[in-house]
Amino acid sequence: MTNQKRLLIYAHYYVPDVASTGQILKELAEGMLDTFQITVICVVPSYSGVIEEKYKKKKYYKEIINGVRVFRIRVPEFDKSNKISRIRNILGYFFGAMAITRKTGRQDYVFSISQPPILGGLLGIWGKWVKHARFIYNIQDFNPEQVMAVNYSKNPLILRLMMILDKFSCRQSNLVITVGRDLVETMKKRFHGRRVPKTIFINNWIDEKEIYPLPYEHEKVMEFRRKYGLEDKFVIMYSGNIGLYYDLERLIKVIERFKPGTKAATGQEVGFAFVGAGSVLDQLKSYVKEHEMRNVSFIPYQDKEDLIYSLNAGDVHWCVNAKGIKGVSCPSKYYGIAAAGKPVLGVLETDSEVRLLIEETKCGFCAEPGDYKQIEEDIQWFIDHAGSQEIAVMGQNGREHLMKNLTRGISVEKYKKAILKS
Repeated sequence: MTNQKRLLIYAHYYVPDVASTGQILKELAEGMLDTFQITVICVVPSYSGVIEEKYKKKKYYKEIINGVRVFRIRVPEFDKSNKISRIRNILGYFFGAMAITRKTGRQDYVFSISQPPILGGLLGIWGKWVKHARFIYNIQDFNPEQVMAVNYSKNPLILRLMMILDKFSCRQSNLVITVGRDLVETMKKRFHGRRVPKTIFINNWIDEKEIYPLPYEHEKVMEFRRKYGLEDKFVIMYSGNIGLYYDLERLIKVIERFKPGTKAATGQEVGFAFVGAGSVLDQLKSYVKEHEMRNVSFIPYQDKEDLIYSLNAGDVHWCVNAKGIKGVSCPSKYYGIAAAGKPVLGVLETDSEVRLLIEETKCGFCAEPGDYKQIEEDIQWFIDHAGSQEIAVMGQNGREHLMKNLTRGISVEKYKKAILKS
C-alpha cells in the first residue's frame, strides 16, 4: 500500500539474536506491516558477544526479513563479564545507528526501546529530529533505576546524568509505552506527578501459536529430556538470561538445600535445570561444582524452533527478579511459561506486573525477593504436589488467561492504535 505510514524502529538486537526484546520487536514489526512500512536499525547478530565472519567485512549490511527492511551495524565483539568491552560494543551501535539513520528515507514515526540503557531513548530523539517524525519511546526497563537496583554502578554523578538524559528522552517523546502497571507508576514518580509525559502500558507477549502445551510423552520433549539428563525427573526449570537482575547467585544456595536424590510425590528424582546464558552463568557453574550439586543441569540457549520443547520439558518454571526491580523491569519469560501451560514458581515483588498476573490468574506461587525461607517452602510444595491436579490447574489457568488477554495479536493491535494516535 503506497499510502502506508513509515515507521523506523531502533532495536539494539533483532532476530536471529536470541535476546527477548529482539524476538518481541520482530513479531511487533511483522505484525504491523499491514499498517506501516517498517525499517529496523540494529546490530549484526552478536548477542553472545561473538560475530560471524560474514558480518565482519563491511560497516553496514542491508537485509529484508519477512517484509521488514533491516539495516545492520557492525560492532566490536565483547565479553559479557567485561564492562569496557560491553561499553565499546554499545557505543559502536549508538554512533553507527545515528549515521545510518540518514540513509533510511522519509519516516513518519520513530520507535525506540530503552536498550541500550539511556542511549536507546537518545536514538529516538535523534530520529525524531532528523526525520521530523513523531517519537514513541518503548520502555522495557527503566534506567538508571535498574542500574541502582543491582548496584551495577554507585557513582552518583553517572547516575544523576543517566536520570537527566532519560527524563529528557521521555519529555521529547510523543508517547511512552511501558510493559506493566508498575512501570507506569515509576514514570509518575520520576516526574513527581507533575507534567508527566503521556504514558500507557501494553503487556509483552509470546506467540501462542508457536508455544503451547505438549504432552509429557511428546517425542521431541522426551528427546530434550534425554539429551540433557532430565529423563524420569521432576524438573524445576529456569529459562532465559542468566544475568545480573535475578538474584540467581543466592537462589542457587536455596536450591542446594534440596540434595541430589530428593524425590517428588510422583517418585521421580527432583532436578533443577538452567536453560540459557549470561554474566553470572560461570559463577553458578562454579558453585554447583564446588558443592557437588549433581541434581543441577546447565543447558545452552535453545533455537527458537526448539523453545516449545524445552519449555514443555519443565514441570515447574521459575519467574524471578531481584529486589528493587519492581516498577523497573518486567520478566518477559512469564509469557512463555504461561503459553506452555506450566505453573510458576515466582520470586517477585508485591504489585509488580507479573506477580499481579500470577496472583490474578492463580497460575503459581510468589515469594518476595530475599525471602529465602518462603522460596524454599514454595519449592517444597511443588515437590510434594508433583503430578497433582492442583499443579495441572495452575498451568491451565495461565494458558487460558494468556489466550484471552495476552496474545501476540491483541498486543500488536494495541501498539498500532497507540502509535497512530501518538
